Amino acid sequence: QVQLVESGGGLVQAGGSLRLSCAASGRTSIIYAVNWFRQAPGKEREFVAAISWSGVKTDYADSVKGRFTISRDNAKNTVYLQMNSLKPEDTAVYYCAAHREITITRPTTYDYWGQGTQVTVSS
Repeated sequence: QVQLVESGGGLVQAGGSLRLSCAASGRTSIIYAVNWFRQAPGKEREFVAAISWSGVKTDYADSVKGRFTISRDNAKNTVYLQMNSLKPEDTAVYYCAAHREITITRPTTYDYWGQGTQVTVSS
């Protein structure tokens, strides 16, 4: 199986930056892609960004394009989400999820989830 652990959340002022990490362990060889999601209070979970485990392919939600960058460190089995120019509307719990299906986004199921990390952006 695969275990995912997020870290890096916190409180930041609008316009600031944070870098989230999603560390994978276990049978990481079965992962095809990792996605970041977020969920704000009272709102549905929404897709943020995705990266293939190879690091070759990426995808972003329109709301974060140009501000967020997803990347992967092969040696550390870790996926990062660099978040710049943060806005109060970026406030949410951020989750990473991994899946085995050969698609970057919208697999039939996300096989593994992390516990989430809180990001709060003050105005």
